[in-house]
Amino acid sequence: MFVKEENVVQQIKLKNEEALSFVLQQYGGLLNAMIRKYLRGSQQDIEECFADVVLSIWSNIHSYDPEKNEFKQWIAAIAKYKAIDYVRKSVKDGQLVSQLEEKNGRTRQFNSHNERLTMEDILQELPEVERAIFEKYYVEGVPSKEIANEFNARESWVHNKLSRGRKKLKSILHKSEVF
Repeated sequence: MFVKEENVVQQIKLKNEEALSFVLQQYGGLLNAMIRKYLRGSQQDIEECFADVVLSIWSNIHSYDPEKNEFKQWIAAIAKYKAIDYVRKSVKDGQLVSQLEEKNGRTRQFNSHNERLTMEDILQELPEVERAIFEKYYVEGVPSKEIANEFNARESWVHNKLSRGRKKLKSILHKSEVF
């Protein structure tokens, strides 16, 4: 069957491989841009993440709800969160920190040898409680609500600590002339 915008979701659900080709042709640029926005690692990492995004679309099409959002928005969200997962995984695996999330969600890659810092070096500058919250949220991916429960605090308190931690880290990096 001919795949077009109106029936692409149905065709993916029927496991029609032509639908996947349509998605790549129609939305490949969008997916690639979303991945590159968050994952500024090697080309191999970007390609691997892209493949995982396509596989997730194919495997999780049953969870798409057209009443919640458009297909284009749904696949863009998959690309975004897969890329963020890749960033978290690289940090969790103990690799050098190559990106730092700023409050506005942008990332900057540190390329020169002088600018490379380990995650431990950076996080050691935070007070113990803020460091624990920061690691749980950004490295381990624990939701803020769970962190709040663990510290017997409100979720807004956790977000406040995260915001202050980002500001402190940014200040530290400015002093180190990394930024």
